[in-house]
Amino acid sequence: MGTMKLIGVGADGQASLPELYRRWIDESELLVGGERQLAMFPEYKGETIIIRRGLAELVERLRHETRNTVVLASGDPLFYGIGSYLAGKLPIDVYPAVSSVQWAFAKMGESWQDAAFVSVHGRPLTGLAQRIDGRRKVAILTDETNSPAAIARYLLEYGMTEYEAFVGEELGGPNERCRFFKLEEMAETEFLPLNIVILRQTAPGPIWPLGIDDDEFFQRKPDKGLITKKEIRVLSVSALRLRPDSVVWDIGTCTGSVAIEAAKIARDGAVFAIEKNEYDLEICWQNLRKFRVDITLVHGRAPDRLDEFADPDAIFIGGTSGAMSPLLDVCAKRLKKNGRIVINAATVETLAEAGCELRSRGFHVDITLAQVSRSKPILELTRFEALNPVYIMTAKREGDE
Repeated sequence: MGTMKLIGVGADGQASLPELYRRWIDESELLVGGERQLAMFPEYKGETIIIRRGLAELVERLRHETRNTVVLASGDPLFYGIGSYLAGKLPIDVYPAVSSVQWAFAKMGESWQDAAFVSVHGRPLTGLAQRIDGRRKVAILTDETNSPAAIARYLLEYGMTEYEAFVGEELGGPNERCRFFKLEEMAETEFLPLNIVILRQTAPGPIWPLGIDDDEFFQRKPDKGLITKKEIRVLSVSALRLRPDSVVWDIGTCTGSVAIEAAKIARDGAVFAIEKNEYDLEICWQNLRKFRVDITLVHGRAPDRLDEFADPDAIFIGGTSGAMSPLLDVCAKRLKKNGRIVINAATVETLAEAGCELRSRGFHVDITLAQVSRSKPILELTRFEALNPVYIMTAKREGDE
């Protein structure tokens, strides 16, 4: 097979295509693209293939194609498009058009080299809150389900009212429309199907660096204090060795403090949490909204329901409810290579059981005994009050780097 051409097309179809690109399309024998792109070339004489679903099947067909072939895509095919997939599988030259992101920022008169980019096209909104939070500019690629209105309602749920929104609809096309919105207005507006959302921060939002103070979290009443304390939390999250794209499990999440700290580090990954106490679950939801963290949170007693979670890079276990052995069976089986398990143990019995169970499954175990005291005023003086000692166990498999 020869080298194919992948050509990006704007909303105005042939109008903005360079003459050279139009000639390549006219001279091709096979034209491949979505229904919208193919409809832009009604006078094409060769054979056409409509891209619907299943790019793997399309690649296999094109791999054996000997005819002069052009593939059409929207905008820049390498920006959240099919270009990245096709270029990794086929000998193909890519010729981009102006992307919808470029159009949108140009219409705003705004630079975009300092913007963050997120796609919710064909993807769930889960995790969007922490990906956006604190960013000065964010471009969001949408779809019919995750429309500008749906995105606005989502952001309002997490109190992210420091953003104004720009929505560009059918950019470059005959029905182009560009408008600025407050989130409350955008939540009640209908939009054309092809659109892009740009969020721009108009006021500073809240900032929570690693080590959020315990009193910032909603907690049980009158049993306030059932939370992984800040100092222990920071040490435990550090032991997880999280990356921006890590998948994390928080087992026995309670108020959600560890899950929240983890999600702010793994903002491009995913956090899954489980809690058996229904009252704690509601408190956790309140904390997630306050701290602008969107995770998958389920009600249950681990290891039940862990089959609903993606395979983890890191697992934090704050409580086992007496099911240590079956829980670690699942964790050991599902943990990715080079992953880590961190367990907080408040008793020597839990320490001994967890250490024995982990080693029997081929894990190397390091233990830190954290004994923390906090200052307290006493008249004009200062004393120290000890927190409960906690064993922080870090487990990784022998042989993993």
